[in-house]
This record gives sequence, C-alpha cells and structure tokens, in this order.
Amino acid sequence: MRRLWLIFAQAVTVAVAALFVVSTLKPDWLRGRGPLPTVPVFEATGAAGAASAAAAGSFRAAAAAALPAVVSVTTQRARARSPHADNPWAPHIFGGRGNGETASVGMGSGVIVSPQGFLLTNHHVIAGAQEIEVRLADGREAMAQLVGTDPETDIAVLRIDMQGLPAISLGRSAGLRVGDAVLAIGNPFNVGQTVTSGIVSALGRTSLGLSVFESFIQTDAAINPGNSGGALVDASGALVGINTANFSQGGGNLGIGFAVPIDLARDVMDALVKDGRVVRGWIGVELQPLTPGLVESMPLGTREGVLVTGVFQGGPAALAGLQPGDVVTSVGEQPVRDPAGVLRAVSALSPKTRTRIAALRGGRAVELGITVGERPAGPGR
Repeated sequence: MRRLWLIFAQAVTVAVAALFVVSTLKPDWLRGRGPLPTVPVFEATGAAGAASAAAAGSFRAAAAAALPAVVSVTTQRARARSPHADNPWAPHIFGGRGNGETASVGMGSGVIVSPQGFLLTNHHVIAGAQEIEVRLADGREAMAQLVGTDPETDIAVLRIDMQGLPAISLGRSAGLRVGDAVLAIGNPFNVGQTVTSGIVSALGRTSLGLSVFESFIQTDAAINPGNSGGALVDASGALVGINTANFSQGGGNLGIGFAVPIDLARDVMDALVKDGRVVRGWIGVELQPLTPGLVESMPLGTREGVLVTGVFQGGPAALAGLQPGDVVTSVGEQPVRDPAGVLRAVSALSPKTRTRIAALRGGRAVELGITVGERPAGPGR
C-alpha cells in the first residue's frame, strides 16, 4: 500500500508540473486550438489601434490644440540717424544711402488669446517698435496694433484685425505643481514654429532682475531667443504662461527657462484692454530684507518682516507715520517676509483705498492706517 501511495504522489506531481509548463508556454493548447499567428499590433487592431499605441506618452494632442494660436512677431525699429546723414558724399564713401535711418528687425513670438484678435507677448519683444507684423501658423500675415504694454511685468497686448482666428484655451497657473509636464511653443532663432517639452522645475521665482513684479514659472523646456512671448502650455494644451527668458551664460539653452504665469498676464491684459495701462497701489517706501547680520546688529525685536530704510517725503507711508527703522510685518491681513511680498501686497490695492500696516518699532508693535496712492513709474513702492 505504501508503495502505491508513493507512485500515486509522483504521478500527481509530474502531472501538475506538466500542466504548469503547458499553461505557461503553450496556453493555446489548453483552449483546444493551435497557436495564434504572430502579427504586428497595428495589423491585428487596425489603424485606430495603431494611432492609440503611437499616442501613448505623446503630447501631440496638446501641441495640436495650442499650435494654431501661437504666432511669430516681427518688429521694425528705426536706428539712430547717422552722423554722415548730411554729407552728400556719404553714399559713395560708406556705401548705400549713408543717411543712417535704416530699420533694425526684431523677432519674437505671441499667443492669440481671443477670437477678437487680442494677443499676448512680451514688452521687450515690441519695445520701441515702429511696426509690428504678426504671422500666423497657417501662413496668414497682418500688421498688429499695440493695445498697451506693462514693462513692470514684461507683458504687452497686441491686436490684429482678421477673421477666423484660432484662440488658445486659457489655463490657471495657480494649479501648476513642480513636476507637471509643459510644452514651450514659439519661433526660436526664426527657424519656424517649434515645440519643446519639459516639466515645471520651480514656481514663484523672484530676484532675477528680469522685471519689477517677478513670480516666474521655471521650466526645463528649451526656451531660446525668439521664444520670448510664446506659449507655455500644460498637458491639455491650455496656456499657463508666457515664455520670457532663459538663463544662459553664452546665449544657448541650459535647461532653465522662465515664463510669466498666465494668472498675472491675464490681469495685466484685462487692465491694458480696459484702460490702456495698469494702475497699481503705492505707499512710497524703500525696503530691505532682514538678514541675519541685521537681526544681530540691530534691536529689531523680530526675525521676520521687512526693514524700512527710507520713506518718500509727502508719500502715503510718510503721511501715515511710517519711519525708517520700522519693520513691516503685514500689509492688511497679509503677512510679508521680503520686499517683493510688500510690493505685491501694496500694488494689488487700488489707489485711494485704506489699509493697515503692522510694524515693529524698536521692538514695540505699532499699527498704522494708510491711504494707498497710485504707483508712479520707477522703483518707488
């Protein structure tokens, strides 16, 4: 009996092993039919399946949605008058006409944001331009009118008179997170419309010296000369930023590009379309961040806030009683930790409105009511 059980156990073991091998290597034998012929996926599933397989991990849908709305911008600027302009022999000596009012050409990009013909671009793309020409992705061309420009955010709004314009979908830059996929679309080096891909590398970049109001989206999508004013779009093709600059020590792309967030650009655009200019609040102070050295050397009573180093005579801050040496800790209900924070909080207020500023003076808390003024051109806050 013991021997029969051993034979039975060995037979079961061999049968289970054989079943495992067949089910792993030749599963079709168990279904009662021969092996299926080996064919490419696109032959078995058809053209639609091939398209789906090819599109896996692709951004072509986002590019297709955004590309028609991205344009190239060409500007004509007059150069300074030549010192030989009045010399009748200048054309023979220097060649050409010799009178020096030849035009220089600038290149950049722009984004159509409404079917009514409004475009967003950078201020530095169109600054000083006498003529602005826009070329659409479909080859159409039009002369653009400058609606308004805001050098402090490096944003400008153009308008073209043309029917059937493809407007891009506006996203929300506030919803971006580091690591999100983005595409940069523009006209780098005037080679033609180009798409580059990357991710959001950082948010809220400041202190770059590119503009007064800085809160840039940083991306590693390649941004080169000519991309300025072009679109930064998310994975759905919605506009989340206006490409502005790249970090470079030799003119080439190093994988660090910056874009103005669309939330900021949209606010500027609305103001420029409505009033032709951007009106911001101003209180008239000069500020300095609290460094460890300042905290150790001065009896400030805090390690957080912004040091007032100067007050504009007759300005709103002076009239409210703010003094050099005060440390501003909040504007209205908004805490502030650096000069850029004060600048943003104050500029967001409408002129002639009242707000309160909390500060420390010699370690003692003070609260001042202040009537906000209108921000003039220049560095004053």
